[in-house]
Amino acid sequence: MKKIGFLSFGHWSPDAHSETRSAADFLHQSIDLAVAAEELGVDGAYFRVHHFARQAGSPFPLLSAIGARTSKIEIGTGVIDMRYENPMYMAEDAGAADLISSGRLQLGISRGSPEQVVDGWRHFGFAPLEGETDAEMARRHTEVFLKVIEGEGFAQPSPRPMFANPPGLLRLEPYSEGLRERIWWGSASNATGAWAAKLGMNLQSSTLKFDETGEPLHVQQRKQIEAYRQAWKEAGHAREPRVSISRSIFALTNDLDRAYFGRDRNSQDQIGMIDEQTRAIFGRSYAAEPDVLVRQLKEDEAIQAADTLLLTVPNQLGVDYNAHVLENILTHVAPELGWR
Repeated sequence: MKKIGFLSFGHWSPDAHSETRSAADFLHQSIDLAVAAEELGVDGAYFRVHHFARQAGSPFPLLSAIGARTSKIEIGTGVIDMRYENPMYMAEDAGAADLISSGRLQLGISRGSPEQVVDGWRHFGFAPLEGETDAEMARRHTEVFLKVIEGEGFAQPSPRPMFANPPGLLRLEPYSEGLRERIWWGSASNATGAWAAKLGMNLQSSTLKFDETGEPLHVQQRKQIEAYRQAWKEAGHAREPRVSISRSIFALTNDLDRAYFGRDRNSQDQIGMIDEQTRAIFGRSYAAEPDVLVRQLKEDEAIQAADTLLLTVPNQLGVDYNAHVLENILTHVAPELGWR
């Protein structure tokens, strides 16, 4: 059995061929797609987060709105860039969104990907400490965030408070019990995967990873998952961790599917540079008739190793088409692979 969710990049543009021509279109359609996905039996609704871009920059209002409109589906991110985050304020937002959804938040966080502007986090008031990189700043913000959502008091109460306080040090409110176990780290390397395991975070591995061995993406990710689980075991955590993989997978069942994605039948992994020093491998898309997809996906070692699969959806094609994409996988592919 495998949990299956969707991952939306949340694009909008005024292009005549786009169904999401404004931020309002994207937000309302995202809520509608999550509702439709829940009705289909999809397990999760996840959203990418990018600042200074026509995408979801501030995820918590959207996650809260989906939480209020649904009752079962997991609601998450993939991922929030922690270079931009005040961990205290983020803890309050996350606690509120988790309570609204009755404990369904699955919050993916990370150092983030290359952004639209130079050092965009500086515009948000953040800068690395002396001798610290921006990636190290992101991990520092993360450690503070993880600590404060545990719910332990840390702040000295005022001797003349506006409202009566409970005894002892005060914690951030609202506090949502269990949220700490539903934080995921988006890892692009084996080392940060092991670091996430030590801190007790679940693992998100995307369609992009640092090219550390020259092997196909799915092989490198499978080895990353194994290293992560070994580090988790060595850390002595009591619970079992979760691991997600994201993939672009399209079952071609009608002429519209073939028109949109038939050209991806022969897609292959790609190699590129995400900055001057970092070589990365980008995962292929899967697009084929359902019986062919089943054979191809059986050979993807990372998908087999993960417990959660996030399907990237072309959100600019509209709610109805994306619901069709998800239903195709649930109906024609997942049962044949034993995921349902």
